[in-house]
Amino acid sequence: MREFSVPAMVEVPDSATLTDAPFTRAADEPGRIVLRRKSGDAWSAVTAAEFAAETAGVAKGLVAAGVEPGDRVCLLSRTRYEWTVLDYAIWAAGAISVPIYETSSAEQIEWIVGDSGAKAVFAETDAHLAAVAEVRDRLPELAHVWGIDAGGVAEVTRLGADVGDDVVDERRRSRTAADIATLVYTSGTTGRPKGCEITHGNLVSTARNAVQGAIAEIAVEGSSTLLFLPLAHVFARLIEVATIEGGIVLGHSDVPNLLPDLASYRPTFLLAVPRVFEKVYNGAEQKAAADGKGKIFKAAAETAVAYSRALDDGRPGLGLKARHRVFDALVYRKLRAAVGGRVEYAVSGGAALGERLGHFFRGVGITILEGYGLTETTAPAAVNRPSALKIGTVGRPIPGVDVRIAEDGEVLVRGINIMRGYWNNEAATKEALDDGWFHTGDLGSLDDEGFLKITGRKKEILVTAAGKNVAPAPLEDRLRAHPLISQCLVVGDGRKFISALVTLDEEALGPWKAQHGKPEAMTVDELRRDPDLIAEVEAAVADANKSVSRAEAIKKHVILGVDFTEEAGHMTPSLKVKRNVVMKDFADEIDALYTG
Repeated sequence: MREFSVPAMVEVPDSATLTDAPFTRAADEPGRIVLRRKSGDAWSAVTAAEFAAETAGVAKGLVAAGVEPGDRVCLLSRTRYEWTVLDYAIWAAGAISVPIYETSSAEQIEWIVGDSGAKAVFAETDAHLAAVAEVRDRLPELAHVWGIDAGGVAEVTRLGADVGDDVVDERRRSRTAADIATLVYTSGTTGRPKGCEITHGNLVSTARNAVQGAIAEIAVEGSSTLLFLPLAHVFARLIEVATIEGGIVLGHSDVPNLLPDLASYRPTFLLAVPRVFEKVYNGAEQKAAADGKGKIFKAAAETAVAYSRALDDGRPGLGLKARHRVFDALVYRKLRAAVGGRVEYAVSGGAALGERLGHFFRGVGITILEGYGLTETTAPAAVNRPSALKIGTVGRPIPGVDVRIAEDGEVLVRGINIMRGYWNNEAATKEALDDGWFHTGDLGSLDDEGFLKITGRKKEILVTAAGKNVAPAPLEDRLRAHPLISQCLVVGDGRKFISALVTLDEEALGPWKAQHGKPEAMTVDELRRDPDLIAEVEAAVADANKSVSRAEAIKKHVILGVDFTEEAGHMTPSLKVKRNVVMKDFADEIDALYTG
């Protein structure tokens, strides 16, 4: 058993709540810019006083609508400015906010609204309102549904016109650090999503310790970020809170508008999941190949990786420095410009990034700080930081958090970030929490300096017929890094050998077809039978196999004619593969790998 602890840098009083920071800043620094809001193609500044006033206005409306302290209010929306206003307004009214992914089905919405016992829902679009209406008859506690696009925020604000400021102050002060601030439902790779009881203290303490400790070098005066991850996910939510707590300027975007928004907003740091970084790399590689500059990009990528590795080993040599300067002018500067030109750091979470990708981006001039956490740990449990960075790990525990590796290799976490429990699920709470330690279900190791490495999922360890234990995650992460591969699932539990299901990335196929003289009209189903594409995937599998022993290597694989998607039920909203669903839906393809 191994353990590493980092003491808290910031102690939070028992009376602390999430609404302290915005209202205190509004009183002390009313003109300070705290957010920027998209207005057409431009960004308009939102001061601390304006944000607090807007938040208080909505909170008064919620009070007038009958929302009581401790009531649940759901937010069904993409990431946008109004989400942050509504989140803080719900807290200012003393209520509990419950996020729902914008992509959720009516059945999923029904479960979260019903299980949480929500009194009200803010739904973004007409389609969202229709989905709520479809199940509303089965939700007797739901009293209000407001449409964000339909003017619902203004409508609620008007409701509270006669409610005094003193009422909001009283509601705010009725909460303590121990009270639940939000119920964040897990993505649910298996079974029904469980509502994690995240308290005011969890969010405030984790955010303050992250800003002043874990990412202190990033959260400096003048720093800003553009948030485009779903705010229904705990990672984005913690960042929302951290920006408000730390006075970091916050903007909102989404994936379809991301590139133009990055160019106009020009953030100083970003938050993303590994798939975003993979797509940036693969897109740049494909564009370079299409422009006849594939060899230049390959050399630039190799130089970036070598340069980053040399930073770890001591100092890059003169020759490497010279090559790096040349490629900075030819390639790296353009990549930095694509994300606004000012980004020096990016924080990555949600899945493993991969060493090569980490070294590539650091060599380009954007250091990716890989972290680790779960919904139950209020997002971060560990994170790399500029002054304590070890690529290939997820960093050291954040201040106020202890990490322990159990005898069976499971990662256990204890500290300021651990949820209170699962909503209405005492049995699951007792199973997950033991004497303050949260059982993550992940396998990992701690080195002598306290850096954590995640090696797989405890429940996803495959045991072959020969008794060999195989962690599928390292193989899957390596395969997903290939430009043509979207997703993969390594299988082989109880079988004679390890196999894999592979899906193709449709975005990457267009440029690949052009480069290889394939008809533009070729479908994914046709391409998966194409000898050239098969050879590329086989090479990717061979490369992935280099990272494991022969007994753990993929012996057979099949390229599927469809991708794993959230719509098909194969992926969670946070882009994790639902292993049991995929294995059920593609049982015939899996059997064919072992009977062919």
